[in-house]
Amino acid sequence: MSRRRFLLESGGGLGAVAFASMLAGDPLHAADSTKTGHHPATAKNVIQIFCPGGLSHVDTWDYRPVLEKRAGKPFDPDGKLTFFASKPGNCQPSFWKFRQHGECGKWMSDLFPHLSRCVDDMAFIHSMQSKSALHGPAMFMMNSGFIRPGFPAMGSWVTYGLGSENENMPAFVVLPDPRGLPPGGVINWGAGFLPAVHQGTVIESAKDKPPIADLFPSQGFPLSEASEDDSRAFLQAMNRHHAEQRPGDSMLEARIASYELAAKLQLSAPQVMDLSQETQATHQMYATEHEEIGSFGRQCLLARRMVERGVRFVQVFCGAENTTAEKIRPNWDSHEDLPRDHGYWGAILDRGASALITDLKQRGMLDSTLIICTSEFGRQPAAQGGKGRDHNPGAFTSWMAGGGIQGGVSYGQSDELGFQALDHPTYCYDLHATALHALGLDHERLTYYQNGIMRRLTDVHGHVLASLLKNS
Repeated sequence: MSRRRFLLESGGGLGAVAFASMLAGDPLHAADSTKTGHHPATAKNVIQIFCPGGLSHVDTWDYRPVLEKRAGKPFDPDGKLTFFASKPGNCQPSFWKFRQHGECGKWMSDLFPHLSRCVDDMAFIHSMQSKSALHGPAMFMMNSGFIRPGFPAMGSWVTYGLGSENENMPAFVVLPDPRGLPPGGVINWGAGFLPAVHQGTVIESAKDKPPIADLFPSQGFPLSEASEDDSRAFLQAMNRHHAEQRPGDSMLEARIASYELAAKLQLSAPQVMDLSQETQATHQMYATEHEEIGSFGRQCLLARRMVERGVRFVQVFCGAENTTAEKIRPNWDSHEDLPRDHGYWGAILDRGASALITDLKQRGMLDSTLIICTSEFGRQPAAQGGKGRDHNPGAFTSWMAGGGIQGGVSYGQSDELGFQALDHPTYCYDLHATALHALGLDHERLTYYQNGIMRRLTDVHGHVLASLLKNS
């Protein structure tokens, strides 16, 4: 089959519009080629691992020995506090034992036996806070810096500032959990007021789904050779008319551009999605064939393959939207049974994230790839019900690795119980400013004029966490 025939038959619908545009040589204002940053960069690419639902810092990364001593005692004896969905119960220490690991002596819980071997490459921020205890707004804040929808995601800002390294691949790729989209859905990777071409492109990693939704037409939709020219001319005319009627509206152009990129991906880089090219040792490291944890392992392996080929920003979700709590929750939102839920999700994150760090390091890619792992907020140090924990926007932990980050260090701390950030309270603005700095971007100079305001990812806030950077 010819390239021309493949594009026309495989695209269908908007894909055919993309085909028409490609033949006409119209770039559709696709993401710009590589741009120069504001200062020398230590990272070229970002892989962001997001754990939606509220990962419990006091059961994972943030060792609070005083919480162990207070076990079973009332957290709020005066009854003055109210949590998001409950009244504070008794102090509940970690459900897992903490031990020291690595040359840095970092305390980490037994929930992460594989990640604990990587602590000398990881930098922890123990004083993270959010401005919302609601999943959706807190997700938006961690991704865009605002609790309201409509603002560009960090991946959009990065591609706006640095452009694309590979014209045949999307600059900003999203790998959602195979169980579904996260709280807040597609808003988490939207471009907001930036040109829509900078929004994230969703690629499915599940074995039973095509990587690009609706890329291929349904069976029995043949197009004769004779109709190609007429179809192309008609679609080009429709596209021109639409653009003329809506000057300044980039949504259709971005949609077409995404299909154009998808078509290019199918033609020029099919090996990206073909994990059979990986060695058996690599598959074992990521546990790609494991029934429970294999799906996230495949996501992390795909993320590595994408940054290898120049994808600027890859967002990987470890968890989906909430559903019934009668069984294991589809994310980290452990209100009823934290040992059950975190026990399940901990094994998933542990294997995939540790394999990603190890694999990138072995390939000499960790120095140029910034890994960020976060949740939208933490969980309370007091029990909710029997074995659950409520939302805690007052304190949680994020970590970074690679891309110029100094491993084996920690920044800030929560109070003795893990209830509130105590030392160096840190918001997403500081995390974003630090990530942009590693990429060679000054968060105060990366701006976009919108409705009379020079907008920034960090709004009017943000400080680079210099102590987390090498050679700072």
